[in-house]
Amino acid sequence: MTDERGVTPADAELVRAAQAGDPSSFGQLYERYFDKVYGYLSFKLGSAADAEDLTGQVFLKALESLGGYKWTGIPFQAWIFRIAHNLMVDSLRRKGRRPSEPLDEALPVADERRGVDPEAALDENLTREGLIEAMSRLTELQRQVIAYKFAGRLSNAEVAHLMGKSEGAVKALQHAGLASLQRHYARGGLK
Repeated sequence: MTDERGVTPADAELVRAAQAGDPSSFGQLYERYFDKVYGYLSFKLGSAADAEDLTGQVFLKALESLGGYKWTGIPFQAWIFRIAHNLMVDSLRRKGRRPSEPLDEALPVADERRGVDPEAALDENLTREGLIEAMSRLTELQRQVIAYKFAGRLSNAEVAHLMGKSEGAVKALQHAGLASLQRHYARGGLK
């Protein structure tokens, strides 16, 4: 993602170029944020397939709305994560369910060609279910911080900006959330 001078363009430059009709600039933004948005959605939804579909919708919505995006001090990253969060909430509302995983993804069929180990897949599924259950015991703000920090791979400063909180508040929410998860696991909450 560097230019001919070996410089990585800032988001603001890429947004301006994309708004001016340069598709490669939006492509660079896509490459820069796809994994972070996908990780966040995958963590929140509990389904790789749903997260992949929704991530595509996020970038489609961003592309459609890019002309109206104004650089008012809100970073592109915060804008794209807000789109992701809103689409996820809408999707869950439409489905009227809690995040879950389809049965065909939960227990992969043994396939020696692909190297899928059914016992390992079951263990991973039980661990994922335990994590989802433990996360449900956290406050909404704690869940958001942990999802942004660990699934979205964002820094404390980035999370603080996204949530409209101070970095200290983000650190406190992260600490409290992780401590709660640790207590849950210490009580045998996870296999």
